[in-house]
Amino acid sequence: MSITRRVSVIAPVAGLLLGFLDFVWIKFVPAPFGGLGNSIAVWAVAAFLLAFFLRRPAGRAIAAAVIMLLIAVPSYYIAAALIQHDDWSTVWDVTARQWMVLGAIAGIVFGFGGVVARQPGPFRRPALGLAAAVLLAEAILQLLRIGQPSYDTANIVQYVLVLVALAVLSPLAVARTWPDRALALAYAVPMSGIGYVLVTATALRSK
Repeated sequence: MSITRRVSVIAPVAGLLLGFLDFVWIKFVPAPFGGLGNSIAVWAVAAFLLAFFLRRPAGRAIAAAVIMLLIAVPSYYIAAALIQHDDWSTVWDVTARQWMVLGAIAGIVFGFGGVVARQPGPFRRPALGLAAAVLLAEAILQLLRIGQPSYDTANIVQYVLVLVALAVLSPLAVARTWPDRALALAYAVPMSGIGYVLVTATALRSK
C-alpha cells in the first residue's frame, strides 16, 4: 500500500474513533478523568501524536492530522445521536461546522508541531513539549474557574492534577532521552501561557 493510500485510511479511521470514543468517554467515565473527553487539548494532542508517529512527509502528516479532526467532529455528534438520542441535525449544524473549522486549524498547528518534533533542528525540543504545553494551558484555564459558582473547586483541582500528570508524562511518549524530556517540559511551561491566550482568544473551551 502506498504512503498516500495508508494515510487516506489511517486518518479517517482515527477521526471516527476519536470522535465516537470521546463522546463515550464523556458519557460513562466519571470525574476527574471524564473531563478529558470534553477538552480540546486532548484533540490537539491527538493531532500532534498522529503527525509525529506517522513519520510521513510533512504535508501528508499535517493533512492526516487535519482530516482526523475534521471527521472526529461529526463522529462525536453521531455518537451523541446514537447513544443519548440527540437530534441528528447536530451532526452538521452551525456549531458542528464551527468546530470543524477550529479542528482544521488545530490540525494544522499541532500536526506541524508533530512533524517538527521528529526532525533535527533548533525547534525540535520546543516541539517535543507542545503536547505538554496544551495540557498545561487547559490546566490554567481550569484553575481560573476556581471560585466561580458554576464550578466545584474539588472537581477542578482533581482534574487539574490529571492534566498536569499527563503533561509531565507526555514527553516520555515522544522524546527518546532524558535531557530531551526535561527540556521539552521546560519549554512547555512558557508555551502553555501562549496556549492559554490562544485558547481563550478562539473560545476553544468545550464541545
